Order: sequence, then C-alpha cells, then structure tokens
Amino acid sequence: MIIDIKKQDSYSRGELLLRRLFGAFYILVPHAILLLFIGLAARVVDFTVFWLILFTGRYPESCFEFRLNFMRWNLRLNASLFNLIDGYPKLGLKHQHEGVVLDLEYPTDISRSSVALRFLFGYLYVMIPHGFILSVLMVAVLFANLIGWWAVLFTGKYPDSLFNFQVYYFRWSQRVSLYMAYMTHTYPPFHGNMEVDKDDSTVLDSNV
Repeated sequence: MIIDIKKQDSYSRGELLLRRLFGAFYILVPHAILLLFIGLAARVVDFTVFWLILFTGRYPESCFEFRLNFMRWNLRLNASLFNLIDGYPKLGLKHQHEGVVLDLEYPTDISRSSVALRFLFGYLYVMIPHGFILSVLMVAVLFANLIGWWAVLFTGKYPDSLFNFQVYYFRWSQRVSLYMAYMTHTYPPFHGNMEVDKDDSTVLDSNV
C-alpha cells in the first residue's frame, strides 16, 4: 500500500491565488457534481461487493479498480484544494497526477469473517475512534494549511513540516477508507506515517 503526495521544489504563486479566489468555481463545483454521482455508485459497489465476498470469497477486479480510481480522484482533488500540488486535478476515473500516489495490491485472499465484522460493527471499532481523532486533527490541518498558503505566497515554497503534516492526515484518513471499503485487511494504524505493511507485502519509504 502506497499513499503519498509528493512535495514540489517550488509552487506557483499565480495558481495559488487563482485557487483561493476562484477555486470553488472551476475546481470544486465541477468535481463535486461528478463525484456526488460517482460516490453514490461507489456505495452501491461497496454493498454489492460485501455480498459477493461473502458468497464467493473474492473482490471482483473491476469493482476494485473502480473503487481505487474513485479514491485516487478524491485524493488528487484534496491535494489541489489544499494547495499541496500545482496543476488542475483532471476530471475522470482514469486520470492520475504524478504528484499524488495511491497504489494498493489487489487482494487475492479475503477473510469473509473480517468483512462481515466490518459491515456489522465497523463504525464502532473503526469509524468512531479514528473519526474522532481525525476530526480533531482536521482543525490543526486547516491551521497548517493557512500558514502554508502565506508561506507559498511570499516564498514560493511549502515548509516541510506543514506539508508533511497534511500528507500525514490524508494518508491516515485514506487508510481508514480503504479498510472500510474491504480493499485491505490491514486495520488502519492510529497514525499517518509511511510504514512497512506486511499484509500487503509492500515496503514503503518514509517521508513524514
């Protein structure tokens, strides 16, 4: 599992101001409209996949790719709105941004009991504890983002600590989403560090 947003050497002050003044119109609105309908489809996919896993023990590859691309779209949109990347976040499930990475190995061995447990009690042992901490962290993220905005405006560079903290938050929240979508068996850790995920057999390099 790799979830990362790569820090640029420098950022465009022009794009920064454009996003602040008009980003709601040319970025947020078109993306939000499309993601609303695709998000509804993703919910249907999640419900369907749950039953398919229970009966077949497999996560259909087409559904997995759809769900993964949907999450990639959301991540690159957030990265743009939080000024962590330059460039317009492309519309569509097939597009990617070179600075935003979300890769996950397709699960070939799925525990039906684990999926059933998440379906029935996931909100109790996953969403409530993680959601509480992430909601508190979001306040700090917004504050860090505000300071980072001014830093980029005056220097053209994003301070490492502010950038990494926001990536830390998005990595943590994304792991929770992947787990609740039955896309990984690894219970999301209570942090957003890069780490070695033995269940996914992927070695990750740390940048936070």
